[in-house]
Amino acid sequence: MLELNVNNETSKLLAVVLGTAKSNGPAPMLEECYDPKSRENVLANTYPIEIDMVKELNELEDVLVKHNVKVYRPEVINDYNQIFCRDIGFVIDDFFIVSNILPERSKEILAIDKVIDLIPKNKIIELPEDCHIEGGDVILHNEYIFIGAYDGNDYSNFKTARTNYQAIKFLKERFPEKKIISFDLIKSDLEPTKNALHLDCCLQPVGNNKLVACPDAFLKGDQYKWLIDHFGEENILEISLTEMSELKCNFFSIDTNIVVSEKSFTKLNSWLRTFDIVVEEINYKEISKQGGLLRCSTLPLIRE
Repeated sequence: MLELNVNNETSKLLAVVLGTAKSNGPAPMLEECYDPKSRENVLANTYPIEIDMVKELNELEDVLVKHNVKVYRPEVINDYNQIFCRDIGFVIDDFFIVSNILPERSKEILAIDKVIDLIPKNKIIELPEDCHIEGGDVILHNEYIFIGAYDGNDYSNFKTARTNYQAIKFLKERFPEKKIISFDLIKSDLEPTKNALHLDCCLQPVGNNKLVACPDAFLKGDQYKWLIDHFGEENILEISLTEMSELKCNFFSIDTNIVVSEKSFTKLNSWLRTFDIVVEEINYKEISKQGGLLRCSTLPLIRE
């Protein structure tokens, strides 16, 4: 059996699900894209090819194995995108919450049945149908849970609006001991620089109480100010909307002092090293063309 344990983003990682790009299928038609970054690359004829994405995911797996992390991979579903496994479920403490995600992605959870079968049944939480949430919108920070959401009347018009307030209410009732802080994010189905697809695209804790964040991705200034007050201005690396759209918030912590990051993120990687964080730089540029990066393609199961 798996004894789940995750309560922050930075403790030593022991077990994780890592997505797969095998049998990823052809590039989508424009109308099939459900995020603006994929759409941008379909229009530019630069949508990534399978062989490159498989190589990048294997590079990440090599780093994880090097640091003694147990890596689980999904069963391959033919012609189906299974890279961003972060969204299909998430762990809070020792519970596995099954996400309610886009209907187009509903098969992804079936591909990790062998992992879910290792979790005690009483530790699996299924959400009511009206509670929409994806794991990329859920960031654990010890006694806090940060959740990205969209609450506009036009919620149903956006393919990029993935988490609603019904889901936040449900988690508040289910985890009363946690301090759940919600953040309203900018949304656009067409322009990558005007869309925070998930909270982990515009906010991520790292190291010891440090933070990387994009202030302009937050719809409400007071919500961003809460982060400044909590972490301290001197502990925050602020990035622009363009940098957000390049996924410069989307690195992945293997330990408090070890981070995996895209090798081209020189400003971010240099900043991390000023805090004596070891930065494992890898190639992940092709996967980023689908609007997700390192955190998006990992689903932590156990941290120390």
